[in-house]
Amino acid sequence: MIRGLSIILVVINHMALRIPLARTNLASILPSRLLEAVGSSGHAAVFAFFVISGFLITQTVLGRWKSLGGVRLAQFYALRAARILPCLVALVAVLALLDLMGEPDYVITRPDQSLPRAIFAALFMHMNWYEGHTGYLPGNWDVLWSLSIEEAFYLFFPLICLTVGKRPAIFAVLVGAFALSLPLLLDALSHEPRIWRHKAYAPGMSAIAMGVSAALLARKCPGMKSSALFHLAGWAGLCMTILMFLADDILSAYLGAGCMLVLTTGVALLLIAFQGGWGNAVLTPWTGWVRRCGVLSYEIYLTHMFVVYTLIRVYAWSGCGLRYVWLWTALALFVSLRLGSIVEKTFSTPARHWFGRRLIAE
Repeated sequence: MIRGLSIILVVINHMALRIPLARTNLASILPSRLLEAVGSSGHAAVFAFFVISGFLITQTVLGRWKSLGGVRLAQFYALRAARILPCLVALVAVLALLDLMGEPDYVITRPDQSLPRAIFAALFMHMNWYEGHTGYLPGNWDVLWSLSIEEAFYLFFPLICLTVGKRPAIFAVLVGAFALSLPLLLDALSHEPRIWRHKAYAPGMSAIAMGVSAALLARKCPGMKSSALFHLAGWAGLCMTILMFLADDILSAYLGAGCMLVLTTGVALLLIAFQGGWGNAVLTPWTGWVRRCGVLSYEIYLTHMFVVYTLIRVYAWSGCGLRYVWLWTALALFVSLRLGSIVEKTFSTPARHWFGRRLIAE
């Protein structure tokens, strides 16, 4: 559910950067603060993704190998490669072709950037570093910055599990301390250029560590047999997350860099609560499409900029005014979901199974 909402916010953000929601007739129906928050929450949504990613990878390790210390390196890396590489390599190949064809919106134009260097940064997981030092790449390349942070974390995660995982208490303290250090890490970057503050390794990894901590805590919670605990975590997490999305400027005034910790902690609490069944009766009947977006989040994330650029071109050609431009955003969400579903069904899942059978020794 949270993963689905996060990818929806990312798509809306990338549309709103080009055709702002606050300038449509929605402004006469919904509060402008809400529209501005929804349209500008892409970066926060990515940090929510980081927390979810850490939560899910920890659950995968615990479910597959029973303990963190029992993780098998070859299988772990093979699982990640089978999931990540097919779509990534295909995307990079398509983007390289579009650049060579001179397609607008896809051509790398900065003098200190080049197509070979962008390909290298994408495939060797340092797109965030490359952009941080050379500037923004075209949108389809730019989205790969968060993937670079995730995969850098997962390069070291199993090694840390093997080293410290057999001492769960020490592991939990170390990961928890790193998760809580997010404000300090952001403060340390306060004098850096804005692009690097947003894309640096350490803050993103800290958010992933928060997800790891949440998964470890969720594993202990069922033993407490307290539904009240899950209700408390759920409502607290919901309030913290909504507050961060709707009033981040106010939080920043009082908490500074600490406001991002409010978001990562809120998402972590929601994950623990959902794991315990909180909110299922309310959410299940009418959120199937949102949860479907969550399942397809990787495919949607990698491909949605094709939809955004195409619709923006059509919008400009059509001569439509801003009044009903929010309909184009709704269309972007629908088409992005359909495209992600097609990619998942026809390429992503078959490729993952094909690689899995050859790389993973059971």
